[in-house]
Amino acid sequence: VQLQASGGGLVQAGGSLRLSCIFSGSTFSRYTMGWFRQAPGKERDFVAAIKWSGSTIYADSVKGRFTISRDIAKNTVYLQMNSLKPEDTALYYCAAGSGIITSTMRSVQAYDNWGQGTQVTVSS
Repeated sequence: VQLQASGGGLVQAGGSLRLSCIFSGSTFSRYTMGWFRQAPGKERDFVAAIKWSGSTIYADSVKGRFTISRDIAKNTVYLQMNSLKPEDTALYYCAAGSGIITSTMRSVQAYDNWGQGTQVTVSS
């Protein structure tokens, strides 16, 4: 499995960005896809995930502002980020895992395939 993330950039607080992650090398619809982020000096944190069934979950810090979605025909998962805040600044990673159960969707260890990361910087 290969993952190619893109869409990061510099945006002012209150602005929006849409991240994309292109999946290749296996059957996209069978995988749970997740977005994680890591700020300098901090651990990698869960942001959002969409299960192979289409169900979604979000971190409390982004609920109501971020939306995860997927286009199975394009093998792509998206993260629409609205009302961005300076604390959203981080390197954003997409991840893919098979056989992930709902209770572990927020766990970094549940995913065994990772993209290279795309930087999101929100200025105040």
